Amino acid sequence: MTTTQTRLQKTRGGNAAWITVVLAGVTAALHIWKLPAALPVIQESLGFSLLTAGVLLGIVQLAGMVGGLAVSLLAEVFGPRRTLILGLVFLGAGSALGALSTGAGLLLASRAIEGVGFIVATVVGPGLIRSHAPAARVNLAVGCWSAYQGTATLLGLLASAFLLQVASWQSLWWLMAVVSLLPIPLVLRFVPADPGAGTGGARTAMARIGITARSGRVWIAGIVFGCYTIQWMAVVGFLPTVYAQSGITGVGPGVLTGLVGGMNAVGALVTGNLLQRGAPARLLLNLAFVLMAVTSVLTFAVDWSPVPNGMTWQVACVALFSLTGAMVPTTLTRMAVDLAPEGGSASAAMGLMQQIFNIGNFTGPMIVAWLATATGGWSSTWWMTCGFAALGILLSLALSERRLGLRFSHS
Repeated sequence: MTTTQTRLQKTRGGNAAWITVVLAGVTAALHIWKLPAALPVIQESLGFSLLTAGVLLGIVQLAGMVGGLAVSLLAEVFGPRRTLILGLVFLGAGSALGALSTGAGLLLASRAIEGVGFIVATVVGPGLIRSHAPAARVNLAVGCWSAYQGTATLLGLLASAFLLQVASWQSLWWLMAVVSLLPIPLVLRFVPADPGAGTGGARTAMARIGITARSGRVWIAGIVFGCYTIQWMAVVGFLPTVYAQSGITGVGPGVLTGLVGGMNAVGALVTGNLLQRGAPARLLLNLAFVLMAVTSVLTFAVDWSPVPNGMTWQVACVALFSLTGAMVPTTLTRMAVDLAPEGGSASAAMGLMQQIFNIGNFTGPMIVAWLATATGGWSSTWWMTCGFAALGILLSLALSERRLGLRFSHS
């Protein structure tokens, strides 16, 4: 057992701490999912292109692309609880700045600040859960954490779809600035205080991060994660725009996309239960990528317009895409808490993985926007999803509990 694992075991407590961390993660992810339903309105209001819209969807991930390891150093030295609180403050500040935007430039800058807050808040999430969840409930807690994106998608898109019927998008941004700060008192109350940095401080933390960054298995897991995020963020992020262009008006696009995101949360919870029962990680990863490829082809390559209730069938296909895809982040997040090598850092393992998979979050919407612009529609989206599903399957062959020496708890 590593020094980090020993230190984490000493701080385990009840359920309130990890539930609070999950709530903070949902709050952070709401900032990603407040945008898609508002995007058609903002695009018309500020007058920018579809490709710029893709950049706006993806730029919130920019900080995660370059700052994952830096945030893990912050967490090691500053403490994960303090880091979580700092991330929530950044999210509130970025949202407030966005509400003041009158052009695409300032709005892009505000989204970048929100991206800093998001990566700062979420890098420490799995480590805090590992620290404070009772041992018998670690898989359940990780499953709930892995559902934070899907949960935020459901809540964010539903709330924004209805709010935008009666208020401006700037009002939504102000509301989210306030919501960002609400978990802070809960974190202070229920999440135990950070332990001291210990002997060596930043130098010791840098050494742990360096050991982790040289671990090939962390890199592989991050790339596999990216093969999922590049698909899911692109497809779900543009769904409101796809539905709006299909003639669905009012709250419809936001509600439908919110339900698709909610299915991802359901899939994460189901996967957590499967892991608890001993399901092999590699099997779950391969199954997820195969089903994502099949359902994306059915969603985008098939012309559903001549079929009775064709839109219903298409929504069902993309909902299955989201539901089954959830097996990837849940499985890899559970693996991430054990991926740090001897003498390494759990925060650095998650930070490096987030740094890699946020490249997928950033580039996915732009790739799909480019494909839609080049081909004149969304039907070519499956080219990208199937390509990265195949890459994910290939790389996941290197990931298995036996090969990596991992031992999941099934108690």
